[in-house]
Amino acid sequence: EVQLAEAGGGLVQPGGSLTLSCAGSGFTFSKFAMSWVRQASGKGLEWVATITRGGGSTSYSDSVKGRFTISRDNAKNTLYLRMNSLKSEDMAVYHCARGDSINTMDYWGQGTQVTVSS
Repeated sequence: EVQLAEAGGGLVQPGGSLTLSCAGSGFTFSKFAMSWVRQASGKGLEWVATITRGGGSTSYSDSVKGRFTISRDNAKNTLYLRMNSLKSEDMAVYHCARGDSINTMDYWGQGTQVTVSS
């Protein structure tokens, strides 16, 4: 059974940093591109970042480019999202997902809440 489990969310002040992690199991992690998506309260899903299978290529939405870094450790079957210079508009539930675009992602984690507030 494919499972994705996020961790690391919480409350952070504007301008602060947070690192999310996502542990994958039940599939060969290294064979899939992985992504982070988020959903703010009352809004739709927003793609955040994607990393290729080997980690050699990454892509980001314009809203997070330069502030967030996606990475992976295939030996640990774990995906990461380092978030710096957090803003109130980054507040959302963050999900990791298997796949490289919202239209093709087939498995999602339950999500972890990121709250940005002073």
